[in-house]
Amino acid sequence: MRERTGRNQQGRNQQGRDQQGRVVLNPGRERPVRQQHPWIFSGAIAQLPEELPDGEVVEVCAADGQWLARGYLNRRSQIQVRLLSWEAAEPIDAAFWQRRLQSALALRASLPEVQGCSALRLVNAESDYLPGLTVDRMGDFLVLQAGTLAIDRRKQELADQLLAMTGCQGVVERSDMAARRLEGLPPSSGLLAGNPPEGLVEVEEAGMHFAVDLLRGQKTGFYTDQRANRRRVAAYCAGGRVLNAFSYTGAFALHALQAGASQVTNLDSSLDALALAEQNLRRNGYDPDLLTANIAGDVFAVLRDWQEDPAERYDVVILDPPKFAQNQGAIERALRGYKEINRLALRLLRPGGFLATFSCSGLVSAELFQKVVFGAAVDAGRPVQVLEWLRQSADHPVAITFPEGEYLKGLLLRVL
Repeated sequence: MRERTGRNQQGRNQQGRDQQGRVVLNPGRERPVRQQHPWIFSGAIAQLPEELPDGEVVEVCAADGQWLARGYLNRRSQIQVRLLSWEAAEPIDAAFWQRRLQSALALRASLPEVQGCSALRLVNAESDYLPGLTVDRMGDFLVLQAGTLAIDRRKQELADQLLAMTGCQGVVERSDMAARRLEGLPPSSGLLAGNPPEGLVEVEEAGMHFAVDLLRGQKTGFYTDQRANRRRVAAYCAGGRVLNAFSYTGAFALHALQAGASQVTNLDSSLDALALAEQNLRRNGYDPDLLTANIAGDVFAVLRDWQEDPAERYDVVILDPPKFAQNQGAIERALRGYKEINRLALRLLRPGGFLATFSCSGLVSAELFQKVVFGAAVDAGRPVQVLEWLRQSADHPVAITFPEGEYLKGLLLRVL
């Protein structure tokens, strides 16, 4: 008890000394902060500093004045404060950012799953206690996403620190995600530090090689969050005919072929992604003309067209769609989309076949996603068994105080 009281007194003293702004919470709204949830929404706040610019660090206090935490401010966002530290004596300075980055990099160096992989997530935003900052390593380059105003203002400093810590050639920014609009920020991309990549960058995963377009690819260019799932799903593909829907650059397909799949169909709306998928097959010694079919089109429309074609039946179907729910207002539409695409996929499976289905919408929980897939199975008239529950790879950790960080969920099903 003495230690606890001492820390609180230290916090009050620090608060008196600190010239940064204060955010005061409404009565009864301090519990999530004490439990180290990193977000404070506008409805929990009673008082904001009058003159402090958005993006600057603030001290967060309970209604009775007790110091709680330290974070950064953005009045334009519904999440008005994102918390960085719950230690009163820990200033948010250059040493703070360096410690947090070093901690995130040290975790990845210790993970068995990423050994031998040159494509991995190095910083996973709130779950690495660096809200708004995402960093992926792609070969000898880093791809940085600044999702908040405060990170956007510090991105050059962070890029320089990351370049020095990793020894990479360059840091490319791909801050073109929808979340930036909620922070009042426009999209931003380009070189932040070091040298730019000359064309495609090659990365390695499970002994295979993939070409990644850092400047024009989706998100950071390669979906490292599916690394473990690609191996797990491939184990069910031996000898089978596989449909890889929303295939992007064909990573699931290449894993399936390495596991012994007889034939894989890549289906995606992007011709550029399908062309890169063919390159990836050739890079690894596979002839795409013999082993794959690449089909460009809207996945929903193509799967509907195939419903009455007995030639379009598969032993394994993989559904890895983009995020359907970008915000709360889009959830109902997203659920209808997930239900329909799973219904169509289930009807294309042969008896005894397998469906690997995913959702990367953070607003759709694993429980809700399973209910939606259950409804799809009922509508498709296909009895199914759940064999495995799937989640994001270990280099995408989830802080236990931030369950929202577990955005990727999947089911591996067997159709009876």
